[in-house]
Amino acid sequence: MDDYFFIITVLVTLSAIFGYINVRFLKLPNTIGLMLITIVFTLAVFALSYFDSTLLDAEKYIITQIDFKAVLLDVMLSFLLFAGALHTNFQQLKVQRWPVFVFATFGVIVSTFLVGTVMFYILKMIGLDVDFIYCLLFGALISPTDPIAVLGILKKAGVPKKLEAKIVGESLFNDGVGVVIFLTIFQIASFGNGNIETLNIVKLFGQEVIGGVILGGVLGWITYKLLKTIDDYDIEVIITLAAVMAGTVIAHKIHVSAPLAMVTAGLIVGNDTVRGTAMSKITENYVDKFWELIDILLNTILFVLIGMEMLVLAFDGKYILAGLIAIPIILLCRYASLLFPINFFKKRLDFVPKTNLIMTWGGLRGGISIALALGLTEAMQRDLFLVITYIVVVFSILVQGLTVGKLVKKVS
Repeated sequence: MDDYFFIITVLVTLSAIFGYINVRFLKLPNTIGLMLITIVFTLAVFALSYFDSTLLDAEKYIITQIDFKAVLLDVMLSFLLFAGALHTNFQQLKVQRWPVFVFATFGVIVSTFLVGTVMFYILKMIGLDVDFIYCLLFGALISPTDPIAVLGILKKAGVPKKLEAKIVGESLFNDGVGVVIFLTIFQIASFGNGNIETLNIVKLFGQEVIGGVILGGVLGWITYKLLKTIDDYDIEVIITLAAVMAGTVIAHKIHVSAPLAMVTAGLIVGNDTVRGTAMSKITENYVDKFWELIDILLNTILFVLIGMEMLVLAFDGKYILAGLIAIPIILLCRYASLLFPINFFKKRLDFVPKTNLIMTWGGLRGGISIALALGLTEAMQRDLFLVITYIVVVFSILVQGLTVGKLVKKVS
C-alpha cells in the first residue's frame, strides 16, 4: 500500500512540476509539453546515472511497479473517454454519425491490414523475420487514434467545428473498436490459427462492441433519470463518477467493451437535451469542471508515464530503423484507409476541403498504442514492436501535434 501511495505521489508531483515548467516557460499544449519535458528529464537521468544511479534506479523502480497496460486500459481509459465524450458537441456528432461510424470501424480494420501487410515486408527487407500475424497485431495497436492526445491538441489548433466532430468522434469510438480488434487478433496469435473459427471471432467482436454500446446506453439513461429527480450538485457529480466506476467494473465482468460503454454514457449525459432537463446551471458547471479536472490530472500523469516508458525499451539499431520507416508507412496507410469513406460521404455531407489530409495528420497516436504494445508477449516480438510504437507515438505527438494547427490554417 505504501509503495502505491509513494508511486502516485511521485507521478503527481512530477506532473505538477513539469506542468508548471510548460505553462511558465514552454507554453506548449499540455500533452506535448509534458511528454517533451519527461523525455528530456529521463535522458538527463540516464546521463546522470554515469555518476550516480540513484535517480535512475528510482525511476526504473516506478516503471517496473506499474502495469502500464492495466492502469491505462482497465482504469484510466474509462475516465478519460467519459470526460472526452461529455464535452463533445453532440449535435455535430449526430450530423456526422455515419462517417464517424465508418471511420471508426471500416477505417480501423483497413488500416490494421494495410499497416500489418506493409510492415511484414519492410521488416523482412531490413533483416527482421516476423510472423505475419504479429505484424497484424502491430497494425491493430497502432491504427486507433488517441482521443486523449487528439482532444487536447485540436482545441488549440482552431479546427472547423464540423471537422473537429469527425476527428474527435472517430478517435473516441475507434479506441474501443481498435482494442477489440487487437484482442481478437491477440487470441488468434495465442492459440494458433487452428483453434479459432470465424464465427467465434464475429461473436467476440459483436459481443464486445454492441454489448459495450448497449451497456453505455443503459448507464447513460439511469444517470439521466437520477440527475433529473434531484437538484444537489455535490451528489450529482458523485453520481456521474459512480456511473463511470461501476460501469467499468460491470463491463469487465460481462466481457463487453468498457471504452465503448463509457463513450456512449458520456455522450448521453453530455447531450444538450439531458443537460437542459436534468441539470441546473450550477450542476452543469460543477459536473463539467470536475470532469475537466479529472481529464487534465489523468492526462498529465499519462504523458509523464509515456515519457518514462523509455526506460523499458530495447534500443537496437534495426528496431530504431524499423520505427523511423514505420512513421511514413502508418501515415500513408491511414490516408488510404480514409479515402473510400471520405469520398463516399463527401457529396452528402458538407466536408471541409482537404479533410483527408487534416484527418491523417491530426490522427495522433498516444498512450493506448503503447499500452497495447506493452501487452504483447516476448514471442510476439514485444521489444521490437514496443520500440516502433514508441517512435511513432513520440513523432505523432511532438511533430504532428505541434504542426496540425499550421496545416489547418494553410488548407482552410
